[in-house]
Amino acid sequence: MFVDEAQVHLRAGRGGDGCVGFRREKFLPKGGPDGGDGGKGGDVVLIGDENVSDLTEFRHTPSLRAKNGDSGQGRDRFGHAGNDLIVRLPLGTVVFDPETNRVVTELTQHNERIVLLHGGRGGKGNLHFKSSTNRTPLQSTPGQPGEEGSFQLVLKTIADVGLVGYPNAGKSSLTNCLTQARPKTAPYPFTTLHANVGIIDYPEQFERISIADIPGLIEGASENRGLGHEFLRHIERCRALLMMLDMAGTDARDPLDDYKHLLAELKKYSPELLKKPLVVAANKMDEPDAAANLKRFKKKYKKVPIWEISCMTGTGLDELKAELRVQVRAAGK
Repeated sequence: MFVDEAQVHLRAGRGGDGCVGFRREKFLPKGGPDGGDGGKGGDVVLIGDENVSDLTEFRHTPSLRAKNGDSGQGRDRFGHAGNDLIVRLPLGTVVFDPETNRVVTELTQHNERIVLLHGGRGGKGNLHFKSSTNRTPLQSTPGQPGEEGSFQLVLKTIADVGLVGYPNAGKSSLTNCLTQARPKTAPYPFTTLHANVGIIDYPEQFERISIADIPGLIEGASENRGLGHEFLRHIERCRALLMMLDMAGTDARDPLDDYKHLLAELKKYSPELLKKPLVVAANKMDEPDAAANLKRFKKKYKKVPIWEISCMTGTGLDELKAELRVQVRAAGK
């Protein structure tokens, strides 16, 4: 099961306590203080990892903590620092404070390292408290607690191309045709319930781009109806958008209305989405009503380039694949 949102409680390690100790050797019956300091508590460290695909791990372990520092010991032995808690997150993860909904940090680069919570300082041993008037100090200090907090993790998929369209438009079928990803396909709406990221290879150019097949929109998605924001947040970071239209008008849909409503939903959610390069694909061109609907579309939207394809027969897929590469390059890949 794909998990793109999780709430976790994280705690850095506590510092080790300082030690009260004195030198007791054969010829030094009244040696000075030698209690060592406690070790620092471990930090909570977030690392972006391109090999992690979602947040499933935190579904079963919502509470994690770093190791505490060891206490100091006699003979000037300082405690070991506690091991850091390393939390590997998929690229595109945004960390929120759930109380204020403030963005704490986000991870967008592989091996990006962020210290989210700092471990507590170790306590001081009694060797720090000796003086000319106090040669046998009994004071030491305890270790400090580490920082802790609850956080909301939200994954916003990072892909070069975001594939958008209404349910049953053929997005998963296209992903199957262009990539090695194998999302479920079936002749009913909402087959895809989470984002699937596949890779399109261009072996002649030694190049590849990623494409995210995202759950189908419904009208009102920008207001969080249906899959709503769970869908839309995944295309915020895509470099280009590929809009799939069911040109055959399956389920009594009108592809002209679908195009208009899709643009409206994207704009309502974020006008910035419409600034991205947009490739429009007319799917199911092998079906009877597709040609007539395409003619109507071109008449109404004369300035909109549209790519005619059929995921069933493979018609037009090579040309569409080449166009996606051009648009991703133009967006600054």
